[in-house]
Amino acid sequence: MKRITLSLVVLVSILMGACQRENAGLDPAEDSVDFESVADAAARYSVSSDSVTLGKCKGKLTEVATADLAASITDYINTTYPGSEIKYAAKDESGKVVVAVTLADGTAKGLLFNADGSFKEELKRHGHIAKLTKVEISALPGAITDYITLNYASAEIKLAGKNEAGEYFVGILVDSKVQVLLFNADGSFNKVLDKLIKRHKKH
Repeated sequence: MKRITLSLVVLVSILMGACQRENAGLDPAEDSVDFESVADAAARYSVSSDSVTLGKCKGKLTEVATADLAASITDYINTTYPGSEIKYAAKDESGKVVVAVTLADGTAKGLLFNADGSFKEELKRHGHIAKLTKVEISALPGAITDYITLNYASAEIKLAGKNEAGEYFVGILVDSKVQVLLFNADGSFNKVLDKLIKRHKKH
């Protein structure tokens, strides 16, 4: 009887876990390096393609390390969004700084700061593009898997996510390195988002 009861508990736990994973966001604890590569690529892409960035920033964006951000910027973020994490920051040719952050509740937010470090405004579409919902590899459109098979014959699809705009971010493993590919909502290829990133070994 005890064995039957234990089996039922295990079965219920598995089913509950499966239900909870439906429509779940990417989980950094579960998805590890693959999550970081795909989520960071989405953050960078959303910052560079946001209408506020395109309209108010000048020239090419140059990535800025979090440690090199002005204290006024990090202080503003820590005070206004406690528990948030800076995912990406970049500076334009006039000195303005755009920052992608993930809030404590998992919401993505993009911020624009003036060259003196003072807050200017939020990016309008950043959250719409940056926040990803995990997509099971088996559920990817055939156009995506066909493209990867044709162009990256030896690659392994490690992780996929979809933003609110319907775009797919797919992390593939190529020669022990993670590369992130962007696909349009209809499954057609858009572009490569990441340079090849060395995959960290799990200890």
